[in-house]
Amino acid sequence: MPINRLEKLLEFATAEPNDAFLKYALATEYLRLNETDKALEYYLNLTKNHPNYVGTYYHLGKLYETLNQKPAALEVYQTGMNVARNAKDQHALNELMGVFNMLRDEMEE
Repeated sequence: MPINRLEKLLEFATAEPNDAFLKYALATEYLRLNETDKALEYYLNLTKNHPNYVGTYYHLGKLYETLNQKPAALEVYQTGMNVARNAKDQHALNELMGVFNMLRDEMEE
């Protein structure tokens, strides 16, 4: 019986429990499987234990938008913009600014 992607990621994470990329990959996989509670758990773990992992903030914000928690999404995007600025990651900063501005404008309408 072949091992599915989630099982493989969980196996890797057991061997490397502090690996930020594996946590990110697990969050993304749970999101793909529509297990939003588990995805949210992993994204929040990343923001707490790996706050400089820039990629987290875009996807966590989008998840909050999906869950209709728009103020939380704005806060996550704003935090992510600060992290991206500090990391000098202009691409991530631009993406985060774009979704932040779109959501803010939508909420003001």
